[in-house]
Amino acid sequence: MKKGFDNKKYLEIQSEKILERIKMFDNKLYLEFGGKIFDDFHAARVLPGFEPDSKIQLLRTLKDDLEIIFCISAKDIEKNKIRADHGITYDMELLRLIDSLRKLDLTVSSVVITQFSGQPSAQTFKNKLERLDIKTYIHTYTKGYPTDVDVIVSDEGYGANPYIETTKPLVVVAAPGPCSGKLATCLSQLYHEHKRNIKAGYAKFETFPVWSLPLKHPVNVAYEAATADLKDVNMIDSFHLTEYGITAVNYNRDLEVFPVLKNILYKITGEYIYKSPTDMGVNMIGSCIIDDNIVCEASKQEIIRRYYNSLCDYKKGELELDASQRIKVLMDELSIKTSDRKVVEPTLNKLIEKKTNVISIEINGDIISGKDSKIMSCSASMIINTIKKLAKIDDEIHLISPIVLEPMLKLKREIYKNDDVLSLHDVLTALSICAATNPTVEITLSKIKNLENCDAHASCILPDEDLKILKKLKINVTSEPVFNTK
Repeated sequence: MKKGFDNKKYLEIQSEKILERIKMFDNKLYLEFGGKIFDDFHAARVLPGFEPDSKIQLLRTLKDDLEIIFCISAKDIEKNKIRADHGITYDMELLRLIDSLRKLDLTVSSVVITQFSGQPSAQTFKNKLERLDIKTYIHTYTKGYPTDVDVIVSDEGYGANPYIETTKPLVVVAAPGPCSGKLATCLSQLYHEHKRNIKAGYAKFETFPVWSLPLKHPVNVAYEAATADLKDVNMIDSFHLTEYGITAVNYNRDLEVFPVLKNILYKITGEYIYKSPTDMGVNMIGSCIIDDNIVCEASKQEIIRRYYNSLCDYKKGELELDASQRIKVLMDELSIKTSDRKVVEPTLNKLIEKKTNVISIEINGDIISGKDSKIMSCSASMIINTIKKLAKIDDEIHLISPIVLEPMLKLKREIYKNDDVLSLHDVLTALSICAATNPTVEITLSKIKNLENCDAHASCILPDEDLKILKKLKINVTSEPVFNTK
């Protein structure tokens, strides 16, 4: 993979920027941490060379000076909101994050359940956290927000929230997803710190949009496509332009809330610290792009992927149609077509030829397909066909022994009456069993790691089980918005 981003440089200058910001205040900074802490695959896809665990690497360089507070919205707990890339609810994702961070010797000091208004499931989750010895706080809606600053910055507003005990100079405030109450938590803490005569500060670490790139740069447009369901819109930071005469990019929610935020910060600290939303940020990602052409092309491909995903989510009833319509407008602005995704046309041609569900993958310039059969799903067939080609195994050779295959099919057909073909998970399990006694299968199965970052496209919405495995293999998969059965 050709690189368009210098990850090493990014880690160096980003950590320096954060340390500089801490020194601006009384050696106490609350850093609102946007995006994904682990597995930032969106950034890795649009910035080839960016490592998905870059934020973890960054936090580990600062670990002696930092602790982490997690926020989770009671509303998200109540409605079992799902994190799409892992297919698990936000509360379970939060526990996964805490486990993973603690294994890396990073301090997670507490959890804040925000926007609490008596939701029973949120109270149950609080009980669970406390029985896991995780310090947990409850924040309700802030009285007076957003118009009455005098009430917001008072004992009735932020003062009504409990003070979260922290000990480190850098407090990273993170969440399992967007709109989790990170900003309100930071400001509430600032209020309490200043009442204790600690002149703590606030800053924001948000990967996208990249403030130093043009408004319609494909990297920034890809971010807009990724947040189409939130109705985020990239805009020129008018405050920054007026104050400094410099064009910078931010997004609508930050720009809309800035006048209120500026007044709240002044009411708490007694000074106007920031002149614009861009001033609040510490993101240095734009300084580390080393090949703009590579980054632009990668971002355009991501926009197409987001478009297909939004169409499928609409078909499944999980998203409104206007999200995909917004992405289509973005595609038109950049003159992008779905056919620019190389695996789309071959998949549709194969569908006409085979007259059944198919999926195709692009690897090393080749397009390899798989179709639904009486034995296995199209995803399973495609994976087998691809790794056989990579291992230079003749197409007529069967990798799964009948000794393994037949009892698996019999079990599925007798026990799971409506599920009589092998899923991708079943096939990978069968291959791993056969690899224990067959060196050819072992060699072939070892080629599966070569599928990372490859593009695939299916003629239908894939079963959740197959889709999860393809994502774990880090294949960038899209689908036509058509159900796989009637």
